[in-house]
Amino acid sequence: MANQDKSQLNVRVSVETIKKLNEIVEFYQENTKIGKVHKGDVLSDIIDKSHEVMMKQKLNKRPHL
Repeated sequence: MANQDKSQLNVRVSVETIKKLNEIVEFYQENTKIGKVHKGDVLSDIIDKSHEVMMKQKLNKRPHL
């Protein structure tokens, strides 16, 4: 990810959401061997995986010819 262009994303989320994100980041940190895990990397991973699921669901909804 170091060579990719990046944009700043500023959002307001609930305190509970931040707690959950911190918990997920800790989980990633404990269960990966890539070194330090950053919140942005975790969010990117979650978004990428969610996007893949969405695209598969869209493909399954296409009318079969």
